Amino acid sequence: MMRAVRFDEYGDVDVLDVRDVPRPVPTGGEVLVEVKAAGVNPGEAMIRQGLLHDRYPATFPSGEGSDLAGVVVELSTGASGFAVGDEVLGFSFGRSSHAEFVAVPAEQLTRKPAEVSWEAAGGLYVAGSTAFAAVRSVNLTAGDVVAVSAAAGGVGTLAVQLAVQTGATVLGIAGPANHDWLADHGVVPVNYGDGLADRLRKAASSEAAGRVDAFVDLFGGGYVKMAVEELGVTPERVDTVIDFAAVEQYGVKVEGSAVASTAEVLAELAGQIATGDLEVPIAGVFPLEDVREAYRTLEQRHSRGKIVLVTGGRP
Repeated sequence: MMRAVRFDEYGDVDVLDVRDVPRPVPTGGEVLVEVKAAGVNPGEAMIRQGLLHDRYPATFPSGEGSDLAGVVVELSTGASGFAVGDEVLGFSFGRSSHAEFVAVPAEQLTRKPAEVSWEAAGGLYVAGSTAFAAVRSVNLTAGDVVAVSAAAGGVGTLAVQLAVQTGATVLGIAGPANHDWLADHGVVPVNYGDGLADRLRKAASSEAAGRVDAFVDLFGGGYVKMAVEELGVTPERVDTVIDFAAVEQYGVKVEGSAVASTAEVLAELAGQIATGDLEVPIAGVFPLEDVREAYRTLEQRHSRGKIVLVTGGRP
């Protein structure tokens, strides 16, 4: 047996429980990982609330969790590339990583560099793959100006760093409490709220030619409309990971973790963390048993960086 998060119906954080459930048995090329850390993500909260039922329906009782980092404890027949005792990070498509153990296909894992903390490794997959795909989708080059909404969130903190690496001028939309962090990472901070389009144009004028060439929307709530209608960004250079209605209305891109969910992408990002070229800010670390509090904190949408669950206390 093991401890794992479960919920039996859609609802707020109070539907989440941590229960004793059977420990998974790896089969068909799977690897059993003892989980040390696993990130929590906004999409998981939306699934739990039933907001994505048409797109990602839940089957009850449902587990949750996609991000994971831990230690290999067992390999099934056909699993290769790893040995018992290896430290790994990776992802689950089975909504299953918020648990003490998880079985995943070997191709969904990569080795964890020693220089990368368990918390950073365990919170990397969803945020990292989403940021990687979103930045890649808007085709940034040196001299471009790109705006990023929710620039201090779990995805945003990685997206702005990856965008800076392209040589583009990056305008990070976030509250004043996060402006120093953004500036320290080569980003031009811009406060959200009324008059944002004018502030973005002004920031672009100060840094480049006064235009915004691309927009990465990680928040929703009308940012795509503003990008296209007010800033004049062409739809093929706008990517949203959350505003699906705007995708239909404006024909913008909707590229996120699904198009970058590979061990190779994770290995590349983990390598950058190991060398200090990429930072995963950790907003909070919660024991698995405190999963409700972790999601309460996440759903306030004011945290800088990732919120992570850990098993057996801090890793």
